[in-house]
Parts: sequence; C-alpha cells; structure tokens
Amino acid sequence: MIDQLLSVSTRNALSKLSETVNQTSMPGASSPAAATGQPSFDNVLSQLSGKLQNAEAVSLKSMTGDVPTRDVVNAVMDAEKSLQTAIAIRDKIVQAYLEISRMPI
Repeated sequence: MIDQLLSVSTRNALSKLSETVNQTSMPGASSPAAATGQPSFDNVLSQLSGKLQNAEAVSLKSMTGDVPTRDVVNAVMDAEKSLQTAIAIRDKIVQAYLEISRMPI
C-alpha cells in the first residue's frame, strides 16, 4: 500500500537526505534546533517514515479483522498529514534556495 503512495525513488531520496543531514552535523556542536528544543529536520523525516510504516502495518492488520476501521483511518490520516507537512517543508526550502540564487552579488 505504501509502495503505491510513496515510490521507491522518493523513499531513497528521503533516506539520502536524512543521511546527508546526519553527515553534515558536526559531533559535539549543538544545532540551533537543539538549542531551542525543536526537532531537527532529520527527526522529522524519521518520524514521517515511522508513521508511514505504522499506517501500512495497521492497514494490513485490518484485512484480517484485528484492527477496527476507525484505527486504520486515523493511522492513514496521520501519515498523510505528516507527508503533507514534509512536502510543505521541502517546497519552502526549494523556494528559499531559488530566492537566494536569484540575489545579485
């Protein structure tokens, strides 16, 4: 089910982005997000992946009748909300990059 919603290339891109964020962060240095108590972008991506996997697992359990339909809908809606948030963050990052690249030097 998730394979239909989130293609392999998108999952690979998310994992590569997560790896890049991990590699660029210096050990011992505190990030601005950590200083303010906000989650890092890496944490947001890992939470997204976890929510998508949870929604898929709940959907598969519902086919055997172990999980009520309401729980399936809640899990899928939560995963969709997280995915939309990640897409909005990505769009803002790309928009900011494009604005910076257009600035005259």
